[in-house]
Amino acid sequence: MARRGRPRYPASIENVTITGLADKGFCVGKTEEGQVIFVEKVAPGDVVDVRPFKKKKKVLFAAPTKFHQLSEERVEPFCQHFGVCGGCKWQHYAYDAQLREKERIVHDAFNRLAKVEVGQWEPILGSERTQYYRNKLEFGVANRRWLTAAELGDDNVSNEASVVGFHKAGAYDKLIQIDHCHLQHGPSNELRNGIRELAIELEIPFFDMRERHGLLRQMMIRTSTLDQCMLVLAFFEDDQDNIKRLLDAILERFGQHLSSLFYCINPKVNEYLMDLDMVHYHGAEYMEEVLGEVKFRIGPKSFFQTNSRQGKELYDVAADFAGLTGSENVYDLYTGIGSIALYLAQTAGHVVGIEEIPEAIEDAGRNAALNGIENTTFYAGQVKNILTPEFAEKHGKPDVLITDPPRAGMHPKVVKMLLELAAPRLVYVSCNPATQARDLAVLDEKYTVERVRPVDMFPHTSHIENVALLKLR
Repeated sequence: MARRGRPRYPASIENVTITGLADKGFCVGKTEEGQVIFVEKVAPGDVVDVRPFKKKKKVLFAAPTKFHQLSEERVEPFCQHFGVCGGCKWQHYAYDAQLREKERIVHDAFNRLAKVEVGQWEPILGSERTQYYRNKLEFGVANRRWLTAAELGDDNVSNEASVVGFHKAGAYDKLIQIDHCHLQHGPSNELRNGIRELAIELEIPFFDMRERHGLLRQMMIRTSTLDQCMLVLAFFEDDQDNIKRLLDAILERFGQHLSSLFYCINPKVNEYLMDLDMVHYHGAEYMEEVLGEVKFRIGPKSFFQTNSRQGKELYDVAADFAGLTGSENVYDLYTGIGSIALYLAQTAGHVVGIEEIPEAIEDAGRNAALNGIENTTFYAGQVKNILTPEFAEKHGKPDVLITDPPRAGMHPKVVKMLLELAAPRLVYVSCNPATQARDLAVLDEKYTVERVRPVDMFPHTSHIENVALLKLR
């Protein structure tokens, strides 16, 4: 058997200057010789010695071993779980500096990848709330917890514990116990911790991720700016006696916080809940949220902007870029539950939305009816299959086209069809500036980029939303 060779990188590198933020909590650094390295757990402005641990496509990934200089823009993290949880990896970096870096990342993507000229760069729109801004969180439940490096060396410390929290990266079978999370507003922390204590009191078995047994497996909490709260519990087995016992106890102790209660049975290997049947147990069958003048009913499986308040700001930017006057024919691609389509409908002639997920389109239709909006039409199916010349002939060519694709960007067939449709105005909303830049490079054949504005939806993370207005040449 062939012996594994030595790693193709040095054991350590000294005096790496950290120059900027990158994806997934990493920062970009450069050696004195100019080699680019991605370093974790540092901040722009730090100067560090590092230990490389991976090489991918000629790029090194490393961890810091010694700090020679600390960034002047470092701040004290506000969360007790920072550095272990990994959910908010930039808490140690001032928010103004985060915004500056996110703006730079968008500029770099457009200049380096798209290589297109931008008529007007508009400043990044920061989030008024940098804590308690999410309306949805999912927590794992387990009978083992992740141990810190110090705890691993202590024979008196056990990893056996009833835990409700988040996965540690790379530890599929263990969770980090989260005592207080600064992400979600409303009664999220009280519910999570209280239900954990209640399940322990009732001797409800917590899920064993390694041996795959137990009962209580997952918890999803949705909250709204209208002070409504939906709880969804996932159980590994359909043990009705214990499920009913726990749910009834939750309603007795925490019912004042809950507008909706659902449960589901998840016997699968993965923790994805959206393909499971949701059982309505108590309260309303939906939760309500409002963006601007549009009210939305959100079910346990609905797809909705995770930051409601900043979602309105994002849609306001999209509406400004769209420049509707009340008569335009609008296409909204990747419409989800029709949130942008319904938000723009009041100033459009007609809006046609396309979304791959049928349940989302059902939500879109219900929300249109809820708001008395009659000038929308929604289709379920893949955009690349539905958006055809025949579709355009049936609905008329768009005056304005909105597209808000997933992180992977638009399918090449969709980009090609956009060139054929040649809508006078195209508003591209993206959660990934790199794939947005890639698509814009192709659309450059017929379009100029008139305006660009990044919007920060998720403070203390690497995620960036960006809105671009394209006009036909």
